[in-house]
Amino acid sequence: MSADPIHVRIRRRSGTMMMNGLFQGASTLGKAHPRARRALRGVQIIKNVPYLRTGMGEHLLDVYVPSGAGPFPIALYVHGGGFKILSKETHWSMALRYQHAGYLVFNINYRLAPAWPFPSAIEDACSAFEWVVKNAGRYGGDLDRLVLAGESAGGNLVTALAAASCYERPEGFARRVFETGHVPRAVVAACGILQVTDCDRFARRKRIAPFVVDRIVECEHAYLGRVDSATASDLDLANPLLLIERQKPDRPLPPFFAPVGTRDPLLDDSRRLAAAIRGHGGSAQAAYYQGEIHAFHAMAWRPNALKCWRDTFAFLDRAMLDAHAPEAHAALQDTALR
Repeated sequence: MSADPIHVRIRRRSGTMMMNGLFQGASTLGKAHPRARRALRGVQIIKNVPYLRTGMGEHLLDVYVPSGAGPFPIALYVHGGGFKILSKETHWSMALRYQHAGYLVFNINYRLAPAWPFPSAIEDACSAFEWVVKNAGRYGGDLDRLVLAGESAGGNLVTALAAASCYERPEGFARRVFETGHVPRAVVAACGILQVTDCDRFARRKRIAPFVVDRIVECEHAYLGRVDSATASDLDLANPLLLIERQKPDRPLPPFFAPVGTRDPLLDDSRRLAAAIRGHGGSAQAAYYQGEIHAFHAMAWRPNALKCWRDTFAFLDRAMLDAHAPEAHAALQDTALR
């Protein structure tokens, strides 16, 4: 990967800092809103539990415990941010959605690029998965109802994590996930960037504003660093879409739900993912929301965002049925444009 001119790198870095400040500020203001304070009232959140004993903040997670006695379905939530910004703190509202739906939520941090390039983020996600398998029962979690969920870069990471559970991989961290024997019951990969290489493909497919192109291409540069010598298989867990398109899994992949807005430049990755999983005989539902932008479901007060959340939990309710039942398989297929 060739180095970009200094003015391009400065422009991209400035854009990243601006976006980080915007999302951090929105998260802080959102938590102070009266509606958010009401939603958080009485919620049991166990903060900053280490899933790796490194002493790093990147290896902490928060546990959102639902009311009731359990056992609870589990959601392992992996935040987005282009692999380089944001945290579990900015994504409290996503975790809260799952907690309010009755899920025991593990909302994780992971190491961020460019200081920690690939495979740091997926290695951390795999370590968090191992920790959840070993420890969820202590919080009342039911591992037979484990859901992986994330958006944008988090959508990539939960797709790669599901792949690690279903493909026998050479990477030690992925192999340990496979060896747990636990495959998620379902995956919610919202608006994911599912192939990090060749991010220019989005601009070739349709006209995209230069600022948006910069943000997408910067994900590739930050996450992958210099990968001139890497082979395609070396990058399979950065490009889980290509892995699934190329190779049949050793275990059946879990059902996938991939919601995305029709104005999201990343839309085609969700479409390809659904087609690839169905090509292996699996269940995948790509849901397209008319006129919506990237990560629109985070703006949960908007009608299409509310619909997306209803669709998400309806999908998960169906996925909790016997995955091998014909009626369940038929219910988990692609949806029309909305």
